[in-house]
Amino acid sequence: MMAYLLRHGISPALSSSNNKFASTKASLERLFESFKIHGMKAAKVDPLKRMPAAAAALLTPERFGLTKDSQVQYDGQMVKVGALLDQLDNLYCGQMVVDTSAIDDEEEVEWINHLTKQHQNSTLNDEQKVTIAKILLKSQCLDKFLGKKFPVLKRYSGEGAEGMLVVVDQLLHSMANDNVEQCIIGMPHRGRNNLLHGQLNFPMELMLRKIKGKSEFPPDVSHTATGDVLSHLNTSTTCKYGDNSIKVNLLPNSSHLEAVNPVVMGKCRARQQTLKDGNYSTNEYKQAGDKVTNILMHGDAAFTGQGIVMEGLNMSLLGGYSVGGTIHIIVNNQVGFTTSPTSGRSSANASDPGRMIGCPVIRVNGDSARDLLIAAQIANEYRRQYRKDVIIDMICYRKWGHNELDDPSFTQPHMYKIIRQKESFPDAYAQQLIEDGLIGDGDANKWVDDEMKRLDKCLVDADTYETRDFFLQSAWSNMQVASPHHITTWNTGCDSQLLRYIATKSVQVPDTFVMHGTLVKTHVKSRLDKIANNKAIDWSTAECMAIGSLLLQGYNVRFSGEDVGRGTFSHRHAALTCQQTEHKHIPLNHLDDNQSAQLEIMGSLLSEEAVLAYEYGFSIENPDRLCIWEAQFGDFFNGAQIQLDAFILSGEAKWMYQTGLVILLPHGFDGSGPEHSSCRIERFLQCTNSLEDGIDGDSVNVNICNPTTPSQYFHLLRRQMMRNFRKPLIIATPKTLLRSPAATSSLEELESGTTFRPIITTNTDNVDPKTVDTMILCSGKHYYTLESERRRLIDEQGRNDLKNSVIVRVEELCPFPAQLIGEELRKYSAVNKLIWSQEESRNAGAWNFVASRMQNILGVKVQYCGRPVHAAVASGIGSVHNEEKDAILRDTFTKS
Repeated sequence: MMAYLLRHGISPALSSSNNKFASTKASLERLFESFKIHGMKAAKVDPLKRMPAAAAALLTPERFGLTKDSQVQYDGQMVKVGALLDQLDNLYCGQMVVDTSAIDDEEEVEWINHLTKQHQNSTLNDEQKVTIAKILLKSQCLDKFLGKKFPVLKRYSGEGAEGMLVVVDQLLHSMANDNVEQCIIGMPHRGRNNLLHGQLNFPMELMLRKIKGKSEFPPDVSHTATGDVLSHLNTSTTCKYGDNSIKVNLLPNSSHLEAVNPVVMGKCRARQQTLKDGNYSTNEYKQAGDKVTNILMHGDAAFTGQGIVMEGLNMSLLGGYSVGGTIHIIVNNQVGFTTSPTSGRSSANASDPGRMIGCPVIRVNGDSARDLLIAAQIANEYRRQYRKDVIIDMICYRKWGHNELDDPSFTQPHMYKIIRQKESFPDAYAQQLIEDGLIGDGDANKWVDDEMKRLDKCLVDADTYETRDFFLQSAWSNMQVASPHHITTWNTGCDSQLLRYIATKSVQVPDTFVMHGTLVKTHVKSRLDKIANNKAIDWSTAECMAIGSLLLQGYNVRFSGEDVGRGTFSHRHAALTCQQTEHKHIPLNHLDDNQSAQLEIMGSLLSEEAVLAYEYGFSIENPDRLCIWEAQFGDFFNGAQIQLDAFILSGEAKWMYQTGLVILLPHGFDGSGPEHSSCRIERFLQCTNSLEDGIDGDSVNVNICNPTTPSQYFHLLRRQMMRNFRKPLIIATPKTLLRSPAATSSLEELESGTTFRPIITTNTDNVDPKTVDTMILCSGKHYYTLESERRRLIDEQGRNDLKNSVIVRVEELCPFPAQLIGEELRKYSAVNKLIWSQEESRNAGAWNFVASRMQNILGVKVQYCGRPVHAAVASGIGSVHNEEKDAILRDTFTKS
């Protein structure tokens, strides 16, 4: 009787042969419409049974002039309103409801409603019921065991939210049956240990070893691995379901809620590329997510509270970032730490951010086993059908406070009065199976006893458990943990003829492609002229040579960020647009007919945090892929600070996750004001583990460079792939130097046998090193300002004393090249004036980083020349900027 209503989501047509029933028909239609609009508000999805009375009042027949006993004509027969109410209640107010109100496509809505109808009539078989009971009891055993053995441990238990394990288990089971090969999972701390223990085969001895304060890593990597807390443990495993299996990777999370979401999405898409899934398949009928998909789990307060959730949802349908749909599970505790929903969000539901992308929401009671399974099945089938995101909003509760040591009744007394009187879901479900005669009285007790004995044994074995090398496996097996004892030099040069070929091909387009006239003159002809006439090459040419050479060596390259195809400063033009069709063409993807590796270059959504997180996730999947993210301006990384601190700069120390991600940050003081001048290089230097009183090795957590020539930039990009380990690379890239004739390189500087130089000493007058009395250290673009002023003073003011000075460019700040600088000091042994000159303010730039190392390692004091301390990064007043610039030059070149 309700089939039509269920399929179409609208009020059914009522039979009425004359006006006698017109009034009744109108009342009944209003009742149906009220259930459609308000029914979900009265759905029985809260295991605490705290449904607002106002919601139920909206659904009473009396509100529409009817009673339960009213006789109405419906589908050609007379029925009582009460009978219709039962069906409406089951449809809209059950323990699982599907909200499609955000979906615009009527066919999609009909498909979901039809699928829901099919599943609502399904029942669980005995095997499914027993499996669920075992999952729930096993989870409860872990929490009781840890609570007893480690009573002050903050374990962030799954108690009250055990239903999420049922959902995840069913999702993985369904995926395995659908021949999905791999699933990447991201989740916060709540219930994480329960999932690791119950579904993901994590060694309990290792977890208990961690709880007892011991390292999860073997001792031979202690110089790098400092580990992370219990609630951030991760794993990779294979889950078997009958004859089918699926590989599951639970990524480590950060305590910054939701920050892991785009990381998971990025790794998922990267794995799709590795397995040639979907967008990367040669079969046009394959779709993203056929082989690899992902699950993201969220807290209710975080899902509406953290902006990165919206950024991730926004990514979900974009060509360069789509993964074929994410299944979201909101573990809806109905509280965020101590904040109630009415204080934590302005929307009605925790799932409402999903409305921005027309996301269906399956709202389900976390204590209803059957409905949890159905919710998982619907979500999985929807993702398979539409390759879009879907949300399971599992309403549950948190048995304890934010952690087990909190008393939540301070702030939610009524909620916790109900919770303390409530039987747990595992116990209640096991009892129900006993009452149904499916299991005997002693079966559940035996399961619990066996599990507790197993946990006791694991606790005994934890002290002698040998930690394993679970890092640098599979695709990463050729990588090594970098040495702390030396810095390796890598041959990153290339055959000059190959580089000429790449540069030439980088500006070729199909005959039918209409290029912008300005680019033909300034980009194409200019580059061809440089190659044909052996002229100096600029930054964009060096970049295309580096990327093109890596592509020809079989390394995929992914390059993203705002405006990267053209380049913020209109210098790159790696992705060209036909002026007639607006078709995009990437010349570097057509270097060779047999080219296997590809360049993905796309202008990103206007986001820093989610996009950078996505690229980090992409980079940790496989070492043989160069991933680059470029900020529009250097300081825009501020919006992604969480990702830098929690993942990129510390991921190897915490989880032994290596990344070769390159971060390009345009930097330079050119009068652009406080927000477009500095990449805040001092912040990155502060985040390094560079030694302040010793010699750095390859093992530093990050490489930080401020190169001054295109050849240096070329070698840095290639070095990322040539090394047998991976480190993130921060490059302070130029703005004004991009087209400066002074900041160019010869092709010889890129040839085979050449390499990156951590320092470059300029002795332009070729004076005897024994007569040099002044050494000026600097980094980056500032060198050209210094050298220009030095030459002007010599030529125009006769300052011949400046001929006895050298400028040392520190191209790589971390690892700090103390030994190389020491060699220069020994070479120029007569130096009695040592200066560090920078364009940044004294409380910024590299000054404090460099000065302490010069003093502690090399035993020399350095004089500071630069801007005074500033609160803002740079002045926004042009005259002040110029005055400060002149003052720096006067201070640097003042006679002793």
